Amino acid sequence: MKYDNITSALFIDRPNRFIADVSIDGTTETVHVKNTGRCKELLLPGAEIYLTKPCSKGRKTRYDLVAVRKNNGLLINIDSQAPNKVVYEWLSTHGFTKVIPEYTYGNSRIDFCMERSFGITTEKYLMEVKGCTLERDGIGFFPDAPTQRGTKHLCELIKAAHEGYHAYCAFVIQMDSITEVRPNTDTDPDFAAAFEEAKRSGVHILFLPCHVEPDSLTIISKTNEVFV
Repeated sequence: MKYDNITSALFIDRPNRFIADVSIDGTTETVHVKNTGRCKELLLPGAEIYLTKPCSKGRKTRYDLVAVRKNNGLLINIDSQAPNKVVYEWLSTHGFTKVIPEYTYGNSRIDFCMERSFGITTEKYLMEVKGCTLERDGIGFFPDAPTQRGTKHLCELIKAAHEGYHAYCAFVIQMDSITEVRPNTDTDPDFAAAFEEAKRSGVHILFLPCHVEPDSLTIISKTNEVFV
């Protein structure tokens, strides 16, 4: 996936989780932050950031903040909408008959339902997508803030696996060189417990490494046999 109208800037502060003050060529601008997570290890004063300018009508801010360069040099895409967009593109290369976004299952809306037909037989897959933006010592961690919704989705996937669906939780790693994601137990022990239960229950865990540029996010996994 690609962005239009990318502009570089410097981060100043974040008055609340929805907006940030940034400096564009010395001029202060308030921008929308496309991630409601904490990002406290990323959004530091003086950090190099990248903005996109959607130019859509009715906006209160002209720019969206979509990427930041961490103090260790990693460029990290923090757009919370990007993982679903890039996974939708990626799924189109894996031979599914149907890919249905925002599929209602149980009491949740699961990110994707996929179908694959074999003659008169149709196999059904459910996939929940999580974006990973938290890195420590070369390992990705999720979540960076407590997520009751994320835990609920894992519980739905466990139920789906028991009912015969091919159930997947896919972590889109929104930075280069990171290939593994672990549950952030200290931040959300309930999610960590659900993560381990999901693995025991037959939910497939996918790690999707990405290449990040200021104007793009690309899944670089070449595996064509990730779906059983």
